[in-house]
Amino acid sequence: MGGANSREGLDLDSSGSDYEDDASQGDSDQYEDAPETETNANASAAATSSGTKSKTVVTPLDEVDRKLKALKLKYPTGNPNLKNAVKLYLHIGGNTPSAKWILSEKVTAYRFARTSGDGEEEADEDEEEESGKDAVWVFKVGRKVRAMVSTDLQLKMFGDQRRVDFVAGGVWALKFFSDEDYRGFVTRYQDCLFENVYGLKATEENKLKVYGKEFIGWVKPEVADDSMWEDADGSWGKSPEARTPVRASQDLLEEFEEAAGGGGIQSLALGALDNSFLVNDSGVQVVKNFSHGIHGKGVHVKFNDGVGYSGSGLGQSMSTPKKALLMRGETNMLLMSPIKEGQPQSTGIHQLDIETGKVVTQWKFEKDGTDITMTDITNDSKESQLDPSGSTFLGLDSNRLCQWDMRERKGIVQSLASAGSPVLHWTQGHQFSRGTNFQCFATAGDGSIVVGSLDGKIRLYSNTSMRMAKTAFPGLGSPITHVDVTYDGKWVLGTTDTYLVLICTLFTDKDGKTKTGFSGRMGNKIPAPRLLKLTPVDAHMAGGNNKFHGGQFSWVTEQGKQERHLVATVGKFSVVWNFQQVKNSAHECYINQQGLKSCYCYKIVPKDESIIDSRFMNDRFAIRDSPEAPLVVATPMKISSFSISNKKK
Repeated sequence: MGGANSREGLDLDSSGSDYEDDASQGDSDQYEDAPETETNANASAAATSSGTKSKTVVTPLDEVDRKLKALKLKYPTGNPNLKNAVKLYLHIGGNTPSAKWILSEKVTAYRFARTSGDGEEEADEDEEEESGKDAVWVFKVGRKVRAMVSTDLQLKMFGDQRRVDFVAGGVWALKFFSDEDYRGFVTRYQDCLFENVYGLKATEENKLKVYGKEFIGWVKPEVADDSMWEDADGSWGKSPEARTPVRASQDLLEEFEEAAGGGGIQSLALGALDNSFLVNDSGVQVVKNFSHGIHGKGVHVKFNDGVGYSGSGLGQSMSTPKKALLMRGETNMLLMSPIKEGQPQSTGIHQLDIETGKVVTQWKFEKDGTDITMTDITNDSKESQLDPSGSTFLGLDSNRLCQWDMRERKGIVQSLASAGSPVLHWTQGHQFSRGTNFQCFATAGDGSIVVGSLDGKIRLYSNTSMRMAKTAFPGLGSPITHVDVTYDGKWVLGTTDTYLVLICTLFTDKDGKTKTGFSGRMGNKIPAPRLLKLTPVDAHMAGGNNKFHGGQFSWVTEQGKQERHLVATVGKFSVVWNFQQVKNSAHECYINQQGLKSCYCYKIVPKDESIIDSRFMNDRFAIRDSPEAPLVVATPMKISSFSISNKKK
């Protein structure tokens, strides 16, 4: 299935995304503007597939220039009379052997302009003060490129080559004639992006207003304190649990792929013990956990067996569950369905006894005698699903964060035969007045809670209070759709539509002690985050309507062990990053970058249909010759397992 190769031919541990790798990718369907007579150059397929590196790299764009100059064509190295002069290149050929860059315009010009909401009236960037308050910045290159300035452009910078790549109907590259021209473009682009996101001019005053003085490193990454990242790199490498060294020769090998019984998989509930579970349109399918992945069709619990799943005491006909949560030593499962299809809110949950295959209780969300809704539920901590006596779990709504208890206070066991559904007991939590816009949450090993919001903020709550966040990280302009946190609470991963944001929560308090942002306020030396992105070519291949979802760490449930990889899903791709590499401040991706550091080194697992979820199994399933437990990838009709192996050269 191609699980061993990403679109850039990179290993999990490869240390850079050289531009010749990009030249083997793209989409050949949208390039009618490209002149057929221009000289072009193919990327070296052999260099891409081998993963070997040379100290001197000749990129395809440089090769195009060399051949053009050899033909003694008369085009200038710059045009002093043309403002913002650039060369424009286009990538064609997809991921086929004929993929290549072609020179689209020898010399053209770019500009940033303001446009009104209807897109008809434009003002040059020099006339920005006269534009209306609803105007937005657009980016134009000659007559071939016009796009709104946003993260959808997937802009990637190559400071050493004076070049940027981006997506706008196709994959384009701009090459600048001087370092000054390049730096000027990047600064202007980032200012326009800030203004489009926040509706404020990109002044130092407004940036501090948006981020706060404690997060000066987020505004100016070049002055950020990266010592915590570096310290974390060192401690990771010295961890006694890192028995198998991470090598550049690691690869993803597909172990199992089989059709899912019943089809229509909606969610994946991985177990840390003997079984995992696939929730589909008709019920829950039980599969077996092995050291090389999950497979084997077990019991299929249908929702209409015994006590029906529809027509519940919750006063509604329940649709297919969108959330499945394992509890009580993985013998019970909580199933939560939305009130209406396409909406996240739910008025209650169903408790499924996995051993009997019956829905034993239907619970209702209620507070102070009033029915309320929840949009998400999760376990109290990373390993609490393994507690055979566990009876509590966490709930989240747009302005609520709370803990629910399934134990009836009067000790009466409720059943479905009761006249009404039993009510969950609100044990602790807080109902915020307004403005929180909570979207998603996750828990660390000690029960600390991280919450992501629609405005992009990420809040950290201790395991002792849900009323006030200990630390609130500012948003970068994109809503957080999913969050995860490492077992030790030192790292938080937020998912947005176009990138992942990795945050280090470590800080040194006034007494010189190292703590996490879950246990105290982080002060004014907060490390800048790092972004995990797709290259423009891979972003284009993933499709314009495909968005990142479900970004998370590999699964550790033991103190002292460190997660090794991160995985997220976009369209038909599962994308895997090496955690140690992302944390390494000396990583090649971070050289010559302006702004927040962005990592483009990853491995792609492509599938034939859109992926529902991608997760690593629990660390206990990692075998001796693999540094990581298997990766499980679920599509609506199939379930696949991949192992990470160390290939011997």
